[in-house]
This record gives sequence, structure tokens and C-alpha cells, in this order.
Amino acid sequence: MPGKSPFPRIALLLAFIVAGSCALRATPPTAPSDGEISAAYHARSEQLINRYIERTQADNPEWGSLPWVAANFARGTNLEWARHRLRELTKEPSGAMFWMYPMVLVMKAGEPHLAPSDWAVIREAWRTYFPFRGDTENHWLMYYASLYLAAETWSDLPPEAWYNGKSSAENRAEAKEYILDWIKITTAYGRGEYDSPNYIDPYVSALGLLAGWCEDPELRQQATMMLEYELLDFAVENIGGVYGGAHSRIYPKHAMQPALGASSALAWLLWDQHELTLNGSALIVALSGWTPPPILQRIATYRDVPYEHRELKRTRWRMRHAGPDAFEIEDHMTTPVYKYSYVTPDYLLGSSQGGLLQPIQQQTWSLNWFEEKPLGIANTFFALHPHYSAKEGTMYFGAEWDDVVDLIARSKVDYTSPDKMMSGSPYEQVFQSKSALIGLYDIAPDAPFQHLNTFFSRDLAEVTEDDSGWIFAIGGPTYIAYRPFQPGEWRPSDWTGLLAGGAGAWISARHDEWGAGHRVRVSEYPKNGYVVQVAPVSAYASFADFQTAVKALPLDFATEPTPTVTFTSLDGTVLSGTYGERPLIDGEPLPYESWPLFDGPFAQAARESHQLEIRFGTERRELDFDASATTTRIVPLAP
Repeated sequence: MPGKSPFPRIALLLAFIVAGSCALRATPPTAPSDGEISAAYHARSEQLINRYIERTQADNPEWGSLPWVAANFARGTNLEWARHRLRELTKEPSGAMFWMYPMVLVMKAGEPHLAPSDWAVIREAWRTYFPFRGDTENHWLMYYASLYLAAETWSDLPPEAWYNGKSSAENRAEAKEYILDWIKITTAYGRGEYDSPNYIDPYVSALGLLAGWCEDPELRQQATMMLEYELLDFAVENIGGVYGGAHSRIYPKHAMQPALGASSALAWLLWDQHELTLNGSALIVALSGWTPPPILQRIATYRDVPYEHRELKRTRWRMRHAGPDAFEIEDHMTTPVYKYSYVTPDYLLGSSQGGLLQPIQQQTWSLNWFEEKPLGIANTFFALHPHYSAKEGTMYFGAEWDDVVDLIARSKVDYTSPDKMMSGSPYEQVFQSKSALIGLYDIAPDAPFQHLNTFFSRDLAEVTEDDSGWIFAIGGPTYIAYRPFQPGEWRPSDWTGLLAGGAGAWISARHDEWGAGHRVRVSEYPKNGYVVQVAPVSAYASFADFQTAVKALPLDFATEPTPTVTFTSLDGTVLSGTYGERPLIDGEPLPYESWPLFDGPFAQAARESHQLEIRFGTERRELDFDASATTTRIVPLAP
């Protein structure tokens, strides 16, 4: 029986339009000025740098990595310790590009206090240490950004002065060509390693180095614009300093406790959200002297009006099994990723379409609710089909079919574990309209796992299993309703004990702090699905009223012969779909073919445009990568 929605659809639509119009018309009168925003940012930058210096263990010659060395050289503090650590860390370098970019930070930020003897040991390291270029998008950007700046530092050296046998000019040319081509592809088709709460770190690090210290005007301008582009991408899917929605790559700790991601450290530095935490990319940005445009802070923190936001990304380059949706970019095969997020003052619900979009660490969808201080809180809810396969591995890696799964599991130890908390699946289909989301699954009989994992955080309140089949919970200011299509059982989130036992090395570290006490609902049915409906707590008089409203919503589903569903959400939207077919919203197929790079109240970008328009109120900030130009203008108010 359909129930009366507390959000009549027309009223909600009008509210959105009116409120959206207000958002475009005026900045709140109490909003800080550009000057105040920039001054506060610079104060936080100094606070971060000082925190590095204050926590330096200057009496411990065995302690300290290159970012700490860079901070001390930059400020001329603890120089005896810094020189000792510099020599220790250049004696037998390791880490490839993870050594290169903080070494460049030492060279650039620490230049005023580097002595000739310091430069001598640095130069020798660049001559003798051959860093691996890596095998992922972030590796290549870090590698080439670092190499460019090092080659620019010693601009006229011959091939024998460099580890790779190329002259300074050749290294600069190769690095610049790669970086500019990467920017061209990203601003046309989206990034392959898209929207990662933690892998934002290497991108911001590389771009921050170039924005701060590159002497080539073209490359510096493009990198500076790209840094802004990267941070805008985070700002529009930010909820209280947490990077919400669908992600290409995420580790267990960041999936369960999102504020542990590097993105949250950046949110503090850039937008005064979250809490100060030490982070390498934030340090680079702070030392670089780059000032973020104030419009980014306004976008990141203004959440008075709910909004829909769409993005187009792409998968990592596919070496094999590219699939029917694949297309080619410069001899590389990839497929599109369609992202959708609904952002409110209380929560962010975001998703991608499902399928194998990224190897190993994909998060197809997530809900994140607002917390003023999210560190230490698992403010998230999500579900997945855990999957692994040689087909997935050989899709993205060059290893042989018989070896690739084992090779992946050596570093990502939970790849073959049934209780893993992130995974793409070829048997998953997800779609969403505002605060309602549906997942459909038809898992092949030969797939390694035949179950779904649904994560229930230890920080959820009043988890209630209703006789209707709905499961209700409260996450901070958000009511959550989850309707599974098949029975399930409750288990600890780490029911195999893999991560709690420390088998995952780095990814298991401090598991008791972020991974203990959660539950997972495990549903052992290959034909499966669920509906998620969320709403702000403030919209209902009580939790019971929310439950009553949800239970009255029209819902029809079946799992045989193919999972199918029709659901009318709280705002009156009808979501319907059959696994393997294009989902329908109010009877209309989702328009994936026309999905732009960015489409929302704060960002607009067309496919293959190489342009981005950033919006807030009457302000328009346009990044034109073809013209290598940034323009800011004020548009007239609509009559």
C-alpha cells in the first residue's frame, strides 16, 4: 500500500528550485571575504608546518622521513638533525617515486638552508639511484613531476649525470610531454584513478610541487589549474571533510572510517574542516606558497541546499577483456564510469553504475553522514559483492592468468578474502535517485563468493530489524532504511580475522581502532538485491515516524529468474530496474550517453571540452586548459 510521503514530490521539487536559485543569487551575508579566507588558509599552513617542526625528534638520529627533513630545512630549524637524516635517506634510496617527490620537496622548500655539501649528496643520489616508474596513474604523475623539477634544478647536465642516461633537457621534455598529455586526457574523459579519498594524496603532491616551484610557465600554469580541478572534484563531493560517494580505490581503514583518508587532512588545511592531521600532500601544498581560490572553500562548506551532482570518469587502462562499452584513447582501452551523488547538509549518498570499474579496491557506492569531528567515527554505510578473478587481474595487469590473483594478493592481502570491504563485481548493478539507491546482483555459479556484505558501523544507533523486512538505523543526523531481498546473518566485519590478525601489514595497522566492533550482514544468495532509502532526522517527528513512512512506500521485487525491482521513494520518484538492463527513473532510462564530465550547481564541464566552469553564487571561475587560462567573472542576477 502506498503511503503518504512526508516530502510531496512537487513541493520538494519547488523547494529545490527555489533554494537552488537562492544559492546562485547570494552568498550568505556572514560569509567571510576572499581576503579573510586566504588569510585563514595561510595561518593554517603555518600551523601545519610548525606542527611538523614541533614533533621532530631532533635528538633521535634514527627517526624521521623526508617530509620532516623538508619542513625543518624550509624553516631553518633542527638543521644538524635534518642534515644527518638527509644523508641517511640518500645513502641507499628506495621507494622509487615515493622517494623522488619528497626529495624534490627537500630541494625546493629547503633550498635557502641547504649547504653545498647537502646538494652534493642529493646530486649523487639522482645520478646513481634508478627509481622505478611504477605501474599506476598516480605513480607516473609523481615520477614525472619529480623528474621534471629535478631536471630543471640542474638544467644543463649531460646524460651521464642522470640515473637513466638522459640529459637534463631530455628528461624535462619527456616529463613535460607526459604531464601535459595526462592533463589533456583527464580534462576530456575524466581520470582513471578517480575520486580516491587516499590516492588524492599523490595527485595533490605532484601538482602542488609543480604549482609551487616549476619554472616553465606553461607547465606551471597547467599544473596549477589542474590542482584546482582536482580539489574542485573533492569539494563537490565533500561532507564535513569526508570524501563521499563512489571511489576508484579505497583501503579498508578508509572505507570503514573515512576521516582517516588524506582527503580529510586536506579538508582541514584548505577549508578548515575536520581536524589537523599530519599529511604529506598537505605539507607540500602548505610549503608551496600556492593559495587556493576562495570559491573552493565556499563550495566545499556550503551545504544549506541539497543538490544532485553527476560526473564522468573512466576505468584504468584495460589491457585485455575491455568489454562492449570500451573506447580507445591514444591506443589505450577504457570504459566510462558514471558517477552520481546527492549531497545534503546531513549526508552524501553517491554511487557509480557497478561492474568492474577499477581493480581490487573499488567502492561502488557509499553513504556518509555529517559529523563535526569525524576522526574516530565510522560515519558510513555501504554494501558490496566481494569478488576476485584472474579475468579482473589480467584486465588491468600484465601478469599471466595463472599467477595474477596470487600476485595481487601478495600486496592487497584481502583481495581473496570473503570479508573484504571493497571490491568491484561484474555481477553488480547500482542506480540511484537522490536519497534512494538500488543494488541488483546476479552472481555466476563459478564466481568465488556467492554472498553480499553490507557494512553496519559500530557508530550506528538503534539498528532495528522490522518484521516488514526493512532494517532501520540512525547514523548521526541521518535515518537509514535498508531492505534486503534475501535473508542474511550477522557477522563481525572481520569475520575471517585476516586484518585483525595483522596479515595485511600496513593495511591492518591499528585495526582495533578503526576496524573492531562493526558488523556485516552477510546474505548467501547469488540472485539478490536491496533498496536503500535515507532521510534527514530533522524531517520527521520521530524515528518511528520515519519507519512508518518507509514501510508504506510501494516496493515490488523478485529475484527469479532475474533480479528486478520497482520502488517509489520518499520523494515520489519511481526507480525500477532489471539486472542487465538500463535502469529507469520515473520510466525514463538513465541517460548515460549524455553524461557530462561535471554537472551540478557548482561545476559544469562537457566531455572532451578541456574546460571547467566553477560556480558559486554569482561568481564564475573558468579553467580553460586549451588556452591555458583562468578567468573569474561575476554574472548578473537573473531578473
